[in-house]
Amino acid sequence: MIEIKNVTKKYGDKKAVDNVSFKVNDGDIFAFIGHNGAGKTTLIKAMVGIHDFDEGDILIDGMSIKDNPVECKRLMAYVPDNPETYEHMKAIDYINFICDMYDVDTGTREKNIKKYAKLFEMEDKLNDTIDSYSHGMKQKIVLISALAHNPKYLIMDEPFVGLDPKAVFDMKEILNEMVKDKKVVFYSTHILDVAEKLCSRVAIIKEGKLIKSGSMKEIKGDKSLEKVFMELEETK
Repeated sequence: MIEIKNVTKKYGDKKAVDNVSFKVNDGDIFAFIGHNGAGKTTLIKAMVGIHDFDEGDILIDGMSIKDNPVECKRLMAYVPDNPETYEHMKAIDYINFICDMYDVDTGTREKNIKKYAKLFEMEDKLNDTIDSYSHGMKQKIVLISALAHNPKYLIMDEPFVGLDPKAVFDMKEILNEMVKDKKVVFYSTHILDVAEKLCSRVAIIKEGKLIKSGSMKEIKGDKSLEKVFMELEETK
């Protein structure tokens, strides 16, 4: 379980995240949505230990990300909104570098790298340097790196941007398999029709404040998620 408990993050006098609280349960695919600048990326970076925050706490498996950052990070994989890597490296070397940080044994990493490289059609490109890749190919390498160490918590910021339709389909299948094992998927997105079909729960943030959180059925009722989101965006 992930618990966001009264988290506030300030930049000067501006509250980018304002007293936000919600829970993400084991087995959830959880959508985090909001307009550009609403505070999604700020909160995600706080969840994975990149940003500090001013008030509240974030618990991963009951452990505070502030007090136990290494232990929390061992349970997580983070896919940022922009696929930031060491671009001078060969893709296979970068993936192995990530596996080394998580102490992934040789057998597990070889099996997982082979599995996901084949799925994302990257098998014959792993020995190329990352700087030769398109945006979508870089995104696939980041995803392979994240999945190779079998994280309990997969936290992603706009993970489908830049992916081709087959990769999007394959990624959705992977996420569904993860939650069958009671793992947790938490991701921000602007692709609301995909979130509506894929996610069991959703939170909507606006100007740093949480305005809706609950099961997908509770939040959207008989409407589409897109319709609910637009109505909330129009509310002052």
